[in-house]
Order: sequence, then C-alpha cells, then structure tokens
Amino acid sequence: MYTTQEIAGKGKGISNTPLTLVVKKKGVPDLTMIDLPGITRVLVKGQPEDISEQISDIIMKYITPEESIILNVLSAGVDFPTRESIRMSQRVDKTGHRTLAVVTKADKSPEGLLEKIFADDVNIVGYVCVYEEARAEEAKLFENNHLLSRIDKSIVGISALAERLTTIQANIIVKCLPEVVRKINEKLSANLEELNKMPQHLSSISEAMTAFMNILCSARESLRKILLQGEFDEYPADDNMHSSARLAEMLNKYSEELRSAKSGDGNDNFLVDEMKVLEESRSVGLPNFIPESAFRTLLAKKVKEISTTPFDYSEKIWNYIQSVTSGAKPNFEEWISDLVEMEKLSDYTCNGAYTASWNKLMAEQNGFMERIRGNFPLAAVSGFGEINIAHLWGVNADAVQAAYDMKMRMAAYWEVVTGRMVDNMVLHLLFSIGKMVNKEIIDEVVGPQGNRRARMLDELPSVTEKRKKLHSSVALLKQSKEIVANIMDNISLDFD
Repeated sequence: MYTTQEIAGKGKGISNTPLTLVVKKKGVPDLTMIDLPGITRVLVKGQPEDISEQISDIIMKYITPEESIILNVLSAGVDFPTRESIRMSQRVDKTGHRTLAVVTKADKSPEGLLEKIFADDVNIVGYVCVYEEARAEEAKLFENNHLLSRIDKSIVGISALAERLTTIQANIIVKCLPEVVRKINEKLSANLEELNKMPQHLSSISEAMTAFMNILCSARESLRKILLQGEFDEYPADDNMHSSARLAEMLNKYSEELRSAKSGDGNDNFLVDEMKVLEESRSVGLPNFIPESAFRTLLAKKVKEISTTPFDYSEKIWNYIQSVTSGAKPNFEEWISDLVEMEKLSDYTCNGAYTASWNKLMAEQNGFMERIRGNFPLAAVSGFGEINIAHLWGVNADAVQAAYDMKMRMAAYWEVVTGRMVDNMVLHLLFSIGKMVNKEIIDEVVGPQGNRRARMLDELPSVTEKRKKLHSSVALLKQSKEIVANIMDNISLDFD
C-alpha cells in the first residue's frame, strides 16, 4: 500500500509505473505475470476525467507485443463476446493464438457455462475455469457439481491454468526463436564489425612500429597525391582536399596582389619621391649618375610596403595545409622573413628581362619630357596610365629626367622582385611540404628520443572501455546463440 501511494499518490488516480514483485521457487516455470487495472466506465470522486483512456493505453501497451499471453479474467455469468477486455484482445490478437480466458465464479453461475465455453464465440485459444478457494475445494466443486462436472478436467483448476500458460508460452517462444536468432546474429555481426574497425590494440614496441609504418606509408602516399601530385581520386567529392588546385589558386592571388601593389606617390605626385631621394643622395660626382644608395632606399621602402603580403599568404596557405595535415609552418615563416629582408638589402638580378623592360620604359622619356615642356597637364606612361604632370612644369629638367630614370629602373626591377618572391615562395613551399611528407613525419615519431614509440602503446581510456564492452557483448551474444541453438535442437528432437 505504501509503495502504491508513493507512485500513484493517495488519491484515486493511476500510474503507468509498474510495481514489481519477484517470486522464485525451484522447478516453477519462469513466467512474468502482469496484473493490469480493470477498465473503468463510471468515474468516482477523485479520479481524473480521462482515466478510461489512461487505463486503455496501459492495457494496450502490455498486450500488443507478440510474445505476450493475454489472460482475460471473466465472470461465469457475463456474456463473453461483449466484454471490453475481449474486444481489446481481438484488436491485437486477431487469430486468438495467444489469448486465454480464465472463468471465475463458476459456482455462482454454472448454468450454460459449458455451452459458452465450447461455443467459442470469441475465437481464443481456450478457457480455464477456476474457483477462488483452496485447491481441494476447487477440485470438489468441479467433481460434484452436476453442471460443472461435465466440463473437461483438462481445462479446470489452477493447475490446468498453469499448464496452459506454460504451453502457450512455449509455443510463442518456439515461433519467436528464428527471429531471436536473426536479431542475435545481427547484433553479433554489428559488434564484430565495430570491434574490427577499432584501432589495433598494440602490446609491444614492435607491434606499434609495424602498425605505425603501415599508417605512415598510407598517409604519406595520400599526402603526396593531394599536396604534390595534384591527384584527388581518394576524395573526388571534397573540393577542399583537391590541394594542388587550392594551392595554385592562393599562389596566383598572391602573385596578383604583389604585382598590383601601388606606389604611395599616386598619379598626382608622380616622380616626387624619386626627386626627394635623389636630392638627399647628392654627392660630388658625374652628372646624370643615379646613386646606388638612392635606388636601394627606394627599393627598401617599396619592399616594406608589401612586406606583410607574403606573411598574409603564408598564413593562409599553411592554415589550409594544416586543415589537411600539420607541418613546418614556423620554419617557413622564418624563411619568409629572410626573403623579405634580402630583397631590402640587395638590388641584384641576372634576369635579362630587367634590362629589356627598363629600355622599353625609357624609350618614352623624351615624349614625357616634351609634355612637361609644353605645359600639358597629363602624360601617358606605360604601366602607370594617365599621370598628372602639372607639378613638374617648373622643376629642373635634369632632376626630372634622373627621377624618371630611377622610376623606370624601379618599375623594371620590381617585376623581377615580385616574380622572384612568388617563385621562391612556391618552390620553398613545395620543398617544405615534400620534406614534411617524406622525412619530418618520421623524425617526429621516431626521433632521437624514441619515447614517442612507447607512447603509441597508450590507449585512450574511452577506447579501452569501449573495446572492453564490445568484447563482453560479443562473448555474451555468442553464448546466447549457442543456448538458443541447443533449445531449437531439443525442440526438434521432441517433435521427432
């Protein structure tokens, strides 16, 4: 009573939470009996308005499963086909092969009971008549009553009820066994497949190294394909893994950004910076001679203006590479820093394109000077477009020519610088990736310390726990499969 009140409350409501009572006795069949609530038609004070629906839902929940035996308790004096419990049973057990009726109060209404039982208007597996008194009194009633004694002794009494329930349960189990075997096999196959997919459990350094070398060779081949050779057959639908194409896109944008970097003087201050630098670099010497220091000063300034661009693209490229794998980004950034500093300190090239480009640009100098002398406000210069030259009208012609010469030298040399920075970055990037794929991965794991090999034997606790559960489940399923097979063999022998 206390437990009932704790679950359902002290009112007259009901709860879907079952109360479980376990009764064990050696030699007694293993049956789970579920005592379902009676169907309420008339509400009493304190009951919820939907109590009928609640009770119906509870009953349907337990009688629907195919493995359930539906035991209808009927009073001998009622009309069996009209009972709500019978109608509910017929909804879930249309053949009646798992529905059994227990007829009570046979002593109160013996008239016509035999005819109702054998008429079987409700299409169920059978009836068992019981008498709610001691076993001896029950046997005496069905033996001596002139109406009840006509009922077959195999369907009267508590013992007959227990035997019928056990028989029905056995028949249901026999029918369910093939499905049970199928589900055991499915679960066993799924667990074995999951177990086989788990990382190999390594118990020695040699096993760890063998497993690692297999993984490493596979990883190196994949990285070589996607990063160096431009193959993406392993990831045909994942554009992010088409690394060669993605790297080419980023490097092309890097080249375009370097080459399109604009000088700080703009169209309105054309040659102003060059004239200032030349003015500050004057010394005793030959006329029309451009000092080396002036050119390097302008070069350093121009390189400084774009010095962040290589780092920005280095960051983008390595972030992309690290989305595929991890590598030598810090060393690469140090190399980029050296590359930028080298371009600031030196103005050297053996590229013949520099001279050709400078000569082509200088060929326009006379026309440019004529525009200044003619006080034209604009002049067209290859590579610079329409330039405002009004601010150069009163400037010394030698100074303008020297500044123009330096500007064109810088423009021609800048093509060399940007090309060199792009080419060197691409070559060093590919070299770094190749080095990472071919050598540094191995050095990272089997380097001088060698302790990383031992750490490969350590397994994550979550993986260990999952492996343990899978092994336990597989063992239990194999045992269950063997038990069910033995049961089916015994049933087959019994039928033979």
